[in-house]
Amino acid sequence: MGKKLGRVQLLLMLILLVENGDCIWLNLPKSGRKCVTEEIHNNVVVLADYVVISDVHIHPTPSITTKVTSPYGNILHHKENATHGQFAFTTNEAGQYLVCFWADDPNQGGALSVNIDWRTGIAAKDWESVARKEKIEGVELELRKLEAAVEAIHDNLLYLKSREAEIREVSETTNSRVALYSILSLSICIAASIAQLWYLTRFFQKKKLI
Repeated sequence: MGKKLGRVQLLLMLILLVENGDCIWLNLPKSGRKCVTEEIHNNVVVLADYVVISDVHIHPTPSITTKVTSPYGNILHHKENATHGQFAFTTNEAGQYLVCFWADDPNQGGALSVNIDWRTGIAAKDWESVARKEKIEGVELELRKLEAAVEAIHDNLLYLKSREAEIREVSETTNSRVALYSILSLSICIAASIAQLWYLTRFFQKKKLI
């Protein structure tokens, strides 16, 4: 019984890791921008809602500009004069995704905050629509969620494995270059010492000191 309970707890912990949903508060400066980054691997659904809140309760609420860029600089979402909004996309690049916010008018007065409801992977999936479309509910729906969670965990493990292989390759290449540089430096030092010894020997022979 204890082993089964432990397995269930482990599965729930893995699901919580995969079902990534975060609520983030950002305090925007009057000038400049505030950004959030998250590393996401390929083929992951991302969904986010954001709303602007005036800390001094100015009406109407000052507007902001939102910009979302991929790891290679592709613009995935860009909206100006917004007090709220939503962006959704499926990643086709693995790496750091960047979301930036800034005030449209630095002189509009008062501090601004942005509340972001950021969801990725399973947390971004509309399970209610899935249940209505496939006419499933209760235990069957929960099993479908568990199945999706297991698939996401498997994909995450494959992604981590590929990242580990890339890091190991970079580390081995760096070690090889460092070893080559060390051998080259040692060779230069030995050659310089031999040349210096030869020069001093010739010098002392000319002076008939040896």
